[in-house]
Amino acid sequence: MVISVRAGRRSDIETLSVVLSEAFDDDPVLTWMFPNDVQRRVGMPQFFAALIRYHHLAGGGVEVAEGNHGDVGGASLWDPPGRWKHSRLSTWRMTPAMSRALRDRRQASEELYAALHAVHPAEPHWYLGTIGTGPKVRGQGYGQALMASRLERCDREHAPAYLESSKATNITYYERFGFEVTGDVVVPGGGPTVYPMWRDPQ
Repeated sequence: MVISVRAGRRSDIETLSVVLSEAFDDDPVLTWMFPNDVQRRVGMPQFFAALIRYHHLAGGGVEVAEGNHGDVGGASLWDPPGRWKHSRLSTWRMTPAMSRALRDRRQASEELYAALHAVHPAEPHWYLGTIGTGPKVRGQGYGQALMASRLERCDREHAPAYLESSKATNITYYERFGFEVTGDVVVPGGGPTVYPMWRDPQ
């Protein structure tokens, strides 16, 4: 199996929204945001599509991992230094799509982001907002290829990297790439705990 990583394009949005929705189907944060199974199947692809289309593509941080036949197995959504906050324009553009995706969970989503933003580091860094692989290819190296691709750039640029792990069980995975836990954030309203992680350039 040869896995290649390339920059994401607008034509990838639909495929990536499905792949990431499948990857996060059991994620504690997203199942809390989308507690209804039917709404989750419909809303999560809309949610990821809006983030990719109106925010991540503009920053050049979308990467796609493909297998031998060009099949998309995973994706990562990064924000470059100084670009992790959504601009007023991107927020305005994605609001209708997010409202359709989240429905009555819009307020919960805003409270989640407020809690995460409150502890987000001020030092310039690459921010890994999302990384996921489809369940059919999980464990085959797609995630590792995606991580290595952007972290190599971080090291070339002598730039730190930051992410939030939504599962305690994933912490050891990220630690293998040099990330370290810096604390924890309890999602308001009875939500799960999220673990911020920081990586110095190596």
